[in-house]
Amino acid sequence: RLLGRGDGRSVLDLCAAPGGKTLQLASAGWRVTAVDSSATRLERLRQNLGRTRLSAEVVETDAMQWEPAAPVDAILLDAPCSATGIFRRHPDVLHRVRPKVIADMAELQRAMLARAAGWLKPGGTLVFSTCSLEPDEGESHLEQAPLTLHPVDPNELPAGVAPHPDGHVRTLPTMLADRGALDGFFIARFRR
Repeated sequence: RLLGRGDGRSVLDLCAAPGGKTLQLASAGWRVTAVDSSATRLERLRQNLGRTRLSAEVVETDAMQWEPAAPVDAILLDAPCSATGIFRRHPDVLHRVRPKVIADMAELQRAMLARAAGWLKPGGTLVFSTCSLEPDEGESHLEQAPLTLHPVDPNELPAGVAPHPDGHVRTLPTMLADRGALDGFFIARFRR
């Protein structure tokens, strides 16, 4: 929703596997390059592409060691994180995640965001997300990102989810409880 229709424009789906976001981007008309380091999870992405008859270029590599051949119109970076936002479905996450894990993940996210920002065409859009409830893995990136925040409009979001006044989105496990509830996510859209 936050990237809109692709109309044949180029998009990178970083940390793409198992492919749900890739499929959504391809079905919205984007020319997708899906990048992930997990061969097993990428196999599932390929199966999903075949099943849905959608197409994407699939690249098995570490996004911190790779770069696209040319700048792109958009990037979706669903960054590795502590996953504290999924505790509703996986309560064990709250017992295994320690402050060092959060700090390490936040540092990796900052590095990935900075690296990916350089791959955007002028005027390009980057959507950054984590399934973490930790501000270090979310809101702290707003001030440090090498891009300009492009505020999310309430009309771009599903009913019952509203952007923060500054324009980012924070979902909580208590939201939409009458419809099955949500995981905790941080989402921000940036423009170059």
